Amino acid sequence: MLDELAPVAARAAAILTERRETIAVADGATGGLILAGLLTVPGATRFCRGGGVVYSLRGRDILLGLSRDELAGMESVTERYALVQAEAIRARFGADWGIAESGSAGPDHHPRGAPAGRSCIAVSGPGISVATTFDSGTSERITNMGAFARAALAFLVETLEMTAPLPEA
Repeated sequence: MLDELAPVAARAAAILTERRETIAVADGATGGLILAGLLTVPGATRFCRGGGVVYSLRGRDILLGLSRDELAGMESVTERYALVQAEAIRARFGADWGIAESGSAGPDHHPRGAPAGRSCIAVSGPGISVATTFDSGTSERITNMGAFARAALAFLVETLEMTAPLPEA
């Protein structure tokens, strides 16, 4: 699976390294695969600040440090929720960019009702916060975890390519 993530992660890493920018990751249903993909790149410490898996309320509290007010009315596996997580992981790690994924890998629907095979992905960076929804069309858990991570890394590259680098300090 990492062999499939490595080429797109390498493209993201090249952009971030060239710009001297950093990223932090909040994995969800991907179980750490987004971060693992980025870490396949030699010298990842140049661009990757770290991250973690948000897979429980306690884990979310520890990793993202969001208040109950910031989460009021939020539902997981939505673009809005993924955006809040991307912005929070970016701030928490002091990174230029944040990426977050919230999904339902399957085989059953998510406890909050999202269908298996749905992933909401968000990227937050200088002057931009964008999100997308990816539907795999399958309820196969392991297949979805890989597909969600590939979609997240591809969305990251797409977002990086459409933005300008940070101004020189």
